[in-house]
Amino acid sequence: MSATSAGTGPAVPDGPLTIAQLAALAGVSTATVSKVVNGRSDVAAATRAQIEELIRTRGYRRQRRPTKSAALIDVLFHELRGVYAIEILNGVEEVAREHRLGVVLSELGGRHVPGQDWVEEALARRPVGVVSVFSGLEPDQTERLYSRDIPLVLLDPTGDPDHDAPSVGSGNWNGGLSATRHLIGLGHRRIGVITGPDRMEASRARADGYRAALDLAGIPADPALERHGNFRIETGRDLAFELLRLEDRPTAIFACNDGTALGVYHAAAKLGLRIPEDLSVVGFDDLPETRWMIPPLTSVRQPLKEMGAAAARMITALAAGETLPHHRVELATELVVRESTARPGGR
Repeated sequence: MSATSAGTGPAVPDGPLTIAQLAALAGVSTATVSKVVNGRSDVAAATRAQIEELIRTRGYRRQRRPTKSAALIDVLFHELRGVYAIEILNGVEEVAREHRLGVVLSELGGRHVPGQDWVEEALARRPVGVVSVFSGLEPDQTERLYSRDIPLVLLDPTGDPDHDAPSVGSGNWNGGLSATRHLIGLGHRRIGVITGPDRMEASRARADGYRAALDLAGIPADPALERHGNFRIETGRDLAFELLRLEDRPTAIFACNDGTALGVYHAAAKLGLRIPEDLSVVGFDDLPETRWMIPPLTSVRQPLKEMGAAAARMITALAAGETLPHHRVELATELVVRESTARPGGR
């Protein structure tokens, strides 16, 4: 027998309710119920109390899933390129093995929002959960996952940092600060920066850390020394050419990822500039190949494998019906100093 609210509300079964059923009974979205279940604070007090009372009196259950199709973590990448993706996958797979789960990969061909085809495929797979790497979902896509009790975790998220889904990131602002402070400590005052896309949270945070370091050192920020890139090698090269051809060129460049730094190396070589004698360079990510660049690259280490593992642990916890202790997990970055930085003039 189904329960109704005074004969007019939505019909729901007796016993514990899923997120979708709680949302229907409370007259709110599935995302709102998911926030309450996952311990988010950004829900109106009255709405939270209503949902918590429903959970207390009726109970909460996750929807049953077929056993075989449940044993998957779906990892969504904007593109599968290079060591960045491999390091994250190593972390996800380490946790997946512990829980006897498989890992299925999806790739968006460079886009940062999946199409509806991916949503349909994910719903058909019925994974334990979805880890979305450096990409995001539209609100209606997120709602469809939540309606099937498929948890979503964002890793290195793009866009608005106040997103609904739990997330894992790194100390991007601190990384930008430490990279720039390192160069200032060596005596550099003309420090260029090549950022990633402005729409990306990580890119903005790294650039903000760069500006904060300049401000704290009493060095006026010079817009002529800032270039907005896209984290690609060729763009890093082209923008480095622009900076290095300035009449008062920078003596150091903070490249906001290691691919951009490699592009800076190419531009410097084309212009006959030596690293670090004529130009100091700092990257970001500290991918394994940076130690084999000539000279080895000073870079901010982003713990990519640990980030992947943290996201997978959040998925398994949510799938087990647990409340996350933290909605946002931020892992520390660390500056790794190598031979690409020196005092101005290589002194």
